[in-house]
Amino acid sequence: MEEEVNTTARTATVSRTTKETDITLTVALDGTGMSSVNSGVVFLDHMLTNFSRHSGFDLALECRGDLDVDDHHSVEDVALVLGSAISEALGEKRGIQRYGWALIPMDEALARCALDLGGRSYCVFNAEFRRPVIQGFSTEMVEHFFLSLSGTLKANIHLSILEGENTHHKIEALFKSFAYAMKAAVAINGTEIPSTKGKL
Repeated sequence: MEEEVNTTARTATVSRTTKETDITLTVALDGTGMSSVNSGVVFLDHMLTNFSRHSGFDLALECRGDLDVDDHHSVEDVALVLGSAISEALGEKRGIQRYGWALIPMDEALARCALDLGGRSYCVFNAEFRRPVIQGFSTEMVEHFFLSLSGTLKANIHLSILEGENTHHKIEALFKSFAYAMKAAVAINGTEIPSTKGKL
C-alpha cells in the first residue's frame, strides 16, 4: 500500500491496488464528518457515510473491485485501507485519549463498542443477523470488516449487539457505536503518549 501523511494535520491518504481491488482513501481525523464514499457496495457506502458523520472524520473513498465475483474482496480491502489510513493519520498517537467506548440505540437494536488504540490487534465480535444480504452487502462481512480493520489499525475492538431484531438496525448501530468510540479514542486530551511504555 502506498501511504501519504500530512505531518501538520492528522490526515492520511492510502492507496492499495491488487488484482481484486483498486482503492484510494483519504481520512482527516479532525474534520466535520463530510464524506464522499464509493465502494461499489451500496450498503457499505451507507455504513461508511454514517461512520464519517458520527465520528467527525472526513472521508473520501474510491474503490473499484471484482464485484462480479462477490463483495468479499471490496469490503475486506476497504477495511484494510481504512485502518491503515487512520493509523497513519494518528502518527505516534501523542496526547490521544487512546480508549473509546459507546452504547448506541437504534430503535429496538442496541450496540456496544469498546476499543483501544494501543497498538495490539484483536477483534471480539458478538452479533447475529437474520438477513444474509442487504443491497449487495453480505452480512457475514460485518464481522470480517472489523476483524480486517483491527489488523491494520492496530486496535483492540470489541463489538456486540445487546438487543435487536432488525438486521439493518443492528448493523447500523454497530457502525455508529464504532464511530463514537473512535471519536473519543482519537481526541487530544494531553501531550504525552498514553502508555507506561512510552510508545504505542
